[in-house]
Amino acid sequence: MIRVDLHTHSSCSHGANSVREMFAAGRARGLSIQGFSEHSPRPRGYDYPTEYRDRLTRLYPGHVREVRGLAAEQAALPDGSLVLLGLELDWLEDEPSFMRDVARAYPYDYIIGGIHFLGHWGFDWSADDWAPLDEERRAGLYERYYRTMARMAQSGLFRIAAHPDLIKIFSVESFRAWLERPGSLDLVAQALTAVRDAGMAMEISSAGLRKPCREIYPGPAILRLAADLNLPITFASDAHGVGDVAAAFDVLARYAADAGYTESLVFQGGDIRRIPF
Repeated sequence: MIRVDLHTHSSCSHGANSVREMFAAGRARGLSIQGFSEHSPRPRGYDYPTEYRDRLTRLYPGHVREVRGLAAEQAALPDGSLVLLGLELDWLEDEPSFMRDVARAYPYDYIIGGIHFLGHWGFDWSADDWAPLDEERRAGLYERYYRTMARMAQSGLFRIAAHPDLIKIFSVESFRAWLERPGSLDLVAQALTAVRDAGMAMEISSAGLRKPCREIYPGPAILRLAADLNLPITFASDAHGVGDVAAAFDVLARYAADAGYTESLVFQGGDIRRIPF
């Protein structure tokens, strides 16, 4: 059984439930370690059609206080859970100073690197953006995504690489075909090697099962590649509501075990713990 979920969100951004409601859902599903990794604010110009920037900016200091207060309460209990303060920081290639400032704003236990934007385009917003693209244009975006991932890892800002094939969200069949092209897995391997060499872990996330791709992040070919590279893993639901906390973790456990994994990492400040599952 997986008892760790390091990627959950709350109503501070565009989630449906409070920190304490999300925590209660995790406890009910057997979690003993739960990380709250709210989205980071983004500079203007990196925008989704429906934006939660102003709400997030206004509520974020209170979110941090709530998570840290909950962590202190649980630490005082004999059977309390370990509550961690994380952050999902958008990798924005042209905004290094902004990202550094966000990363240093609070004493995070860990920071997750999420690639949601290529340039100023939030590629995970709408299938309508992908529909007009032919296979070659899609292939170019997949290649760009993994080159971007390598640079993200080399920045030294992150402990975890989020949803490592999010780029497939609206084009999973095209993505699978691209992986079979000569050189594609080599490019993915270069990105995953950069993640490993930076001392990071790769997230295995059930969120993809709830998305149009209907596939765990990462898919089987990339998970096998990660295992061959001895890349450590973390587990994630990327929950934005109580119904998603620790979702399909029984499926994730079998999936990771079949690839040869027996443990995941937990980052607590400067410490790294290995948790069997």
